[in-house]
Amino acid sequence: MKKIVFIILGLYMSFGMAFAQDTETEKPKDRPIRAPFESGILIDNQTTVVPSKKTLEMHIQHRFGLIKSSGASDLWGIYAPSANTRMGLNYSITDDIMLGYGITRKNMYNEFQAKWTFLKQTRKNTIPITLTVYGNMAINGQSDDVFGDDYAFADRMSYFGQFIAGRKFNEWFSLELNASFTHFNSVISTEANITGYEHDVIGLGGHMRFKFSPQSSILIMYTTPLNIQSMHENTNVMNAWKSNFGIAYEVATSTHAFQIFISTADGIVPQDIYMYNEADLSETEFRFGFNITRLWNF
Repeated sequence: MKKIVFIILGLYMSFGMAFAQDTETEKPKDRPIRAPFESGILIDNQTTVVPSKKTLEMHIQHRFGLIKSSGASDLWGIYAPSANTRMGLNYSITDDIMLGYGITRKNMYNEFQAKWTFLKQTRKNTIPITLTVYGNMAINGQSDDVFGDDYAFADRMSYFGQFIAGRKFNEWFSLELNASFTHFNSVISTEANITGYEHDVIGLGGHMRFKFSPQSSILIMYTTPLNIQSMHENTNVMNAWKSNFGIAYEVATSTHAFQIFISTADGIVPQDIYMYNEADLSETEFRFGFNITRLWNF
């Protein structure tokens, strides 16, 4: 009987020691970093940020007129008739996938969008960067007359796709770079294949955040379309190929983000900026603008 008791005790102690060793050697999981930005948009750029699952995100984006166009007569663009506004709602169906809709005053663009952050930087640097893909489809809501005699509904459509790579270097500095492709089914043209806008544009850009307090940051953004001669459809290309630059001050809480800035482009829908922006950074053609983000968790 004593032998049986000793055997049971011996087995119990052996299993206990083995379990303890397994527990000691088990490594904690490397979790994703906290969000590198406070919002899914940074001035005119998309960021890699997707709010947590079952979050409704509202955006109000506004661009005033050119600051130097009429001076004090329109309060440096604030009361200019060329102001542009976008209102949009996004919903996160998972922690990594967002779907959304927005409508913009310029050309009455109705825009459907999606964003997927498929790789996230981790806190112990097991994964050093975050990777995201973003895409939208916009429908130009202007009257049929704008599209000419051979109008078809497909002429209203434009598309934008973007790849974003970013890294949060520390709590005060984050950087992201992007590459994009824009396509318009119908563009302005005075003579087919001779003089007109290009249907396709490739673009590059980036943005960064300098966070100097728990709620405040300085944001900088730059994007540019690439004038690639081998892609030209027309002999005389009407595209202005102007870059878009912006610098902002941001105040954010857990559910709100407010950005006030100066930037060059009057567009808000990204394909419109890459295709039609004519504001010249070298001529300091800036305008005031602001973005408001509000989150609701369900």
